[in-house]
Amino acid sequence: MLVGSKQPRAGAAWIGFGMRQGFSLSSLFFSNWSADKNDGFSEKTSSFKAPSLDRERKEGKAINGVDKVSYEGEFDPSAPPPFRIADIRAAIPKHCWVKNPWRSLSYVFRDVLVVFGLLIVAIHIDSWVVWPLYWAAQGTMFWALFVLGHDCGHGSFSDSPNLNSVVGHILHSSILVPYHGWRISHRTHHQNHGHVENDESWVPLPEKIYKKLDDATKTLRFKVPFPMFAYPLYLWTRGPGKAGSHFHPYSDLFHPSERKLVITSTLCWTIMVALLVYLCNIVGAVQMLKLYGVPYLIFIMWLDFVTYLHHHGHEKKLPWYRGKEWSYLRGGLTTVDRDYGLFNDIHHDIGTHVIHHLFPQIPHYHLVEATKAAKPVLGKYYREPKKSGPIPVHLISNLVRSIREDHYVSDAGEIVYYQTDPQLFGSSESKME
Repeated sequence: MLVGSKQPRAGAAWIGFGMRQGFSLSSLFFSNWSADKNDGFSEKTSSFKAPSLDRERKEGKAINGVDKVSYEGEFDPSAPPPFRIADIRAAIPKHCWVKNPWRSLSYVFRDVLVVFGLLIVAIHIDSWVVWPLYWAAQGTMFWALFVLGHDCGHGSFSDSPNLNSVVGHILHSSILVPYHGWRISHRTHHQNHGHVENDESWVPLPEKIYKKLDDATKTLRFKVPFPMFAYPLYLWTRGPGKAGSHFHPYSDLFHPSERKLVITSTLCWTIMVALLVYLCNIVGAVQMLKLYGVPYLIFIMWLDFVTYLHHHGHEKKLPWYRGKEWSYLRGGLTTVDRDYGLFNDIHHDIGTHVIHHLFPQIPHYHLVEATKAAKPVLGKYYREPKKSGPIPVHLISNLVRSIREDHYVSDAGEIVYYQTDPQLFGSSESKME
């Protein structure tokens, strides 16, 4: 079922993510959302368990994608946690919730300085020895800019909606992301994380939708490296089974009161496109491809790589929920932290993803400390990320394995796991009915 920002059923109670509604010119540009201190979710987790599910677990049968499961004496990640979200909140030091706009802006100034520094060096040297290094570095910095704009969208950048929206528009428009359009859909993602139908980002496909995909769509989604270039297409058309566009004010993603905000961001995006076209006429299309086009593709790869691995590719299969089994807390606990080596600081500790998903209002520069404080409460529900060397090459195998194996989930059941289509890669490990 398509659930956008039109009163998303699974996350409708998350009132803290509501947007300031207004129709003055200033509100179109400056309107922003952030989570209030209660986050709007229920702190009670569902205790409902399907009797057949427990029986099948004890008998070691396949359960919606997990073969020969036996949880006797083992940790069951799908079991309702024995703690509440308030317990996690209480464990996090109070100063971790404080947003310092000057500190946030210092990261923006740092990243923008690096971006222009790399640009000047590349133009000055103009050597094919340097260009590949420039592309990798600049694409990574584009990704860093996106993360800071992402913080603006969450309201974790500062307590000022005006500052958040101005900085968010500048950063995201510069890398061809429609700020409000993306921000609103990302809000839906956080409201409904871990929910099969209602989540928004890298959601699993129910079997009935998967079976309807044509070969071209399956190739683009399930064969490396094509999924690593999915983001621009997602902005225009979303994913299979979901309709709408991040640029269209009348998209199913948006509430009628958000349409003028979407128009504002789409206009900013259009201005950036026009600027790039103008620069192509000044310096040449080939030069602009080298200076901006290739780094943009590297940025897209970073974005898809990181966002996919925060919700997929763990060594052991993790559950997805629907119906009464879903809760904000249980959905958030299915996210995965990752260690990106020397890139952790460059892209603003985005790898500390579990606490970010539960409490997106915490500034990125406090996430590591907040995670450390929360781990005693989370216990086994927190999966310690594998330590990375300087370059996180170990994550490539996680990515490839997940894309090759995680194809769809059952249409039935309130706790489901990814299953593999044996016909897609010739595997004989499982069969589709």
